Amino acid sequence: MRIDRIRLFEVNLPLVHSFETSSHRKTGLTHLLVEATDADGLVGWGEIASPADPFFGPETTDTAWLTAERYLTTAVLGTSWDTPEELEATWRRIRGNEFAKAGFSAAGWDLHARASGRSLASALGGTRTEVAAGVSLGIEPTIDELIAQVARQVDAGYRRVKLKTAPGWDVEPVRAVRAAYPGLDLHVDANGAYPDTSETAAALRELDAFGLTMIEQPYAPRDFLAHARLQATIATPICLDESIVDLGDLRTMLALDAGRVLNIKVSRMGGLTAARDAHDLARDAGVPVWCGGMHEFGVGRAANVAISSLPNFTLPSDVSGSDKYYARDVVVPPIVADAGIVLVPSAPGIGHEVDVDWVLQNASRTLDASAVAA
Repeated sequence: MRIDRIRLFEVNLPLVHSFETSSHRKTGLTHLLVEATDADGLVGWGEIASPADPFFGPETTDTAWLTAERYLTTAVLGTSWDTPEELEATWRRIRGNEFAKAGFSAAGWDLHARASGRSLASALGGTRTEVAAGVSLGIEPTIDELIAQVARQVDAGYRRVKLKTAPGWDVEPVRAVRAAYPGLDLHVDANGAYPDTSETAAALRELDAFGLTMIEQPYAPRDFLAHARLQATIATPICLDESIVDLGDLRTMLALDAGRVLNIKVSRMGGLTAARDAHDLARDAGVPVWCGGMHEFGVGRAANVAISSLPNFTLPSDVSGSDKYYARDVVVPPIVADAGIVLVPSAPGIGHEVDVDWVLQNASRTLDASAVAA
């Protein structure tokens, strides 16, 4: 197989409801889409879901575009490969830039699966035909508005609700949601917002009383020791997200008991191959995993559904329906959640087609690069 053409699209879509984390509020998303066309005209798609600003991690939309245009596109064009792993080897020298790599990884996996007539889930080794979906809710202006958002998602059938937290917005909102929904699968996510102090540790220990499924990434990404100290004092499992960029990080988490649940984000870990390998390592260590999201458009969300079909994804994943975030998605048909369940497509590749006309209508810049004929 050989990729002879790469197209990049920077696409802007508004959110149906603004979303606030510990770092900022956003009303729309700008992501990059990767279209890879092989020598036979077959097309595979991937999504670079890096945020516009360097708050989740160091990558941004602009840095990802630069890496994709200057390095990744150059690496893959005209290169022969038989497996996605061989394709990914073409950019082995590039350090970091996991979000950019993930978009090209997904495009390669989609192309590979389509060429073999298999679904992406099957190509990855998935066994599930459906995936339980959870939702992630941002910080709201008031607790009453947060309760209203939780009610809307529970009424829609979602089985897990994640609440974004930050210092000063933690114990009381969680207390209120738990009182309103005593049986709800509930967890919190701080995106590393808490400093490692005795005061913040005391606040986090208070959350232990609310029967949370997990406390996700309370401390800074590289602070494995702070997470290990907190985990030793609470019964609620700590889940690591931003801390786990590669398998070495995961091994550190396991060795230190710094977390007992793993959030596998395809984008954060540099692609589907790395995500699959992290799933396997966590499975062997007895650590449950789930698939986190970056408010992906349908291309990235479909890849998340596929990876979530692997057997150790035992917790609800961030693969909610397209309508949770976008009035009109970039894939046809859109991803649909019914009573909190998303079906895993059985059609070749990601199981959805990209509405290229809609992509172009919402694209702020594009790139079209072809391999030079020998």
